[in-house]
Amino acid sequence: MHGQKKRRKRTIEGSESLDGVEMTWELVSEPQWSNSGDGYKGLCIAVRAAGSARRELILEYAYPVDKHGHPLPVPQRPDVSPKRVAQDIRRAIEAGWDPNSRGRPLVFRVPPPAAS
Repeated sequence: MHGQKKRRKRTIEGSESLDGVEMTWELVSEPQWSNSGDGYKGLCIAVRAAGSARRELILEYAYPVDKHGHPLPVPQRPDVSPKRVAQDIRRAIEAGWDPNSRGRPLVFRVPPPAAS
């Protein structure tokens, strides 16, 4: 990598108690193009209930687009704060995710924020 700066791997991780259950989360993937037929895939964060090896939640944030709705060629990571992740976990629970159930991980596609 002559002449190039080496990029550090960015991380997102945290934990918070939601309704008496300790939830931990970590970055799974950055926004990217997927050749698997999914097209553009947004930032993904894995969420697990602490002490439980049960069902995982994957929060998938929308792929960034410009003001005309076209995908950005070099996407930037969306602004994801611990407060926002906690709100999105609550939204996934309201949508039916049960961390104590069994089964494959639930992919919850987080709706983009409303335009102001």
